[in-house]
Amino acid sequence: MPHLHLEYSSNLSAIEPDKVLLRLNHALIGSGQFSHESDVKARAVRLDSFRVGTALAERGFVHVKLAILSGRPPAVKKQLSDSLLPILTEACAALQGIDIQMAVEILDIDRDSYANHRITG
Repeated sequence: MPHLHLEYSSNLSAIEPDKVLLRLNHALIGSGQFSHESDVKARAVRLDSFRVGTALAERGFVHVKLAILSGRPPAVKKQLSDSLLPILTEACAALQGIDIQMAVEILDIDRDSYANHRITG
């Protein structure tokens, strides 16, 4: 916990998902909201099939979904999203000629039904 999902459109070729995920993970650990760095699970999905709006203009998107255990106040969720959005902005800074939409979404995982287990080797 938490689970971070990074989705981005395939026309954003300058995005380096491994670097972006590492920076996002550092921001989450730096927030003080999560106990151990190994608790952060992040993954990236490049989407080859996508459409932004209806115009034929060159458009793309980057979207982060951060799923965290329920119970955190809105101010903490806002602080988390505010810490992640600049990382997306920087990751897309080198792209020219593309209208890029970036978003961060914070999702609650029901604390009562969530289960996990770790096997260490």
